[in-house]
Amino acid sequence: MTMPVMEPDLDAATLKAWARAVDDGPFASLCFGERIAFGNPDSLTLLGALGAWTERVRLVTTVVVPQLHHPVMLAKALATGDMLSGGRLTVGLGVGGRHEDYHAVGADPATQTMRGMAERVAVMKRVWSGEKVTESVNPVGPAPLQPGGPQLLVGTMGPKTVRSAASWADGLTGTTLDLDVDRAAGLFGVARTSWAHAGRPAPRLTTSFWFALGSDGTAREQIRRHLRRYMNWIPPRYVDAIAPTTGFAGTEDELVAVLRKFADIGTDEVRLIPTSSELDQLRRVADAVSSG
Repeated sequence: MTMPVMEPDLDAATLKAWARAVDDGPFASLCFGERIAFGNPDSLTLLGALGAWTERVRLVTTVVVPQLHHPVMLAKALATGDMLSGGRLTVGLGVGGRHEDYHAVGADPATQTMRGMAERVAVMKRVWSGEKVTESVNPVGPAPLQPGGPQLLVGTMGPKTVRSAASWADGLTGTTLDLDVDRAAGLFGVARTSWAHAGRPAPRLTTSFWFALGSDGTAREQIRRHLRRYMNWIPPRYVDAIAPTTGFAGTEDELVAVLRKFADIGTDEVRLIPTSSELDQLRRVADAVSSG
């Protein structure tokens, strides 16, 4: 389950209630994404709070953009989060989809490439291994609790990105807009082949999609409102055009049926993205998954 970090008017009480409810429920992971020029909480600050608010679930960044951070400082922050959470951190990394986030922090949009991300990952892994990255007296710490650092997943929707990340990533943190299971299966096949050719262990295969529960048009309208706000860099008429087929809107039984389809193609984990901060939506999913 993903935290409702892209919803408006959040406060600490709402975020803490969601984190506790996810930790108490049937979910394997608690996920949260990054934007800069938006009203969402800072991901690395939130990581520390989630580590304190939860005890069981893995904490998954979906995704952090390395090019928006100094790689040594990012490595230090993530290692701290791994330590504070008891080694429960998984790091999803992506190049990001918005130049405005790069401009907001003074980052060069020319680095918005897989190569730019891989270069920063290499620095982070050096830090996590205890190697001195400068002529300092001590290496940069703390050491992550997980040896070698947290599991790294590449944020992707296409085969080119998958192939380029096989040398450094441990798997995929993908997104499906239209719940196309066959397309996801094809991408997973590319990943399995690419990781095998790179001599790597089999990749962890995950995907995600937006959801709203309801048996009438209110669920679909909830998704449309969320997309209008989240995709604010796209003209509203284009968002409205994709809203009828983006994400999942339906009943609990229909959601469980969709999740089973993804399980059938070997998906290791599906990460649901809420389109409301109402806890009732979370609890209904928890009940459906537990009974289904």
